[in-house]
Amino acid sequence: MPTLILSTNVPVDAVVAADILKDCSKAVARIIGKPESYVMVSINGSVPMSFAASEEPAAYGELVSIGGIGPGVNGKLSAAVAEILETKLSVTSSRFYIKFEDVKGNNFGFNGSTF
Repeated sequence: MPTLILSTNVPVDAVVAADILKDCSKAVARIIGKPESYVMVSINGSVPMSFAASEEPAAYGELVSIGGIGPGVNGKLSAAVAEILETKLSVTSSRFYIKFEDVKGNNFGFNGSTF
């Protein structure tokens, strides 16, 4: 159930959004080591956002997962997502924050129940 939520102040058209969703989904599954069928990714473009007192391209992400993340993995995930955002949206890695949250299964719902 890894879930990656991305927000950026850059406008994101449907084609670019589809590429980002696909690339991030594959990267999260590969790096965390969970099936891609469990991964959810969303991207919200044109979000009013300031970073370092500037409205230049920037992004913020949150990745929530039941296990699979931690000190040995988070840096790899951060680098992979940052590279995708730089390639697709010209958001440099120095203007991207990502928060990681490892949750217990009973704190995450799916299909009318919890994990």
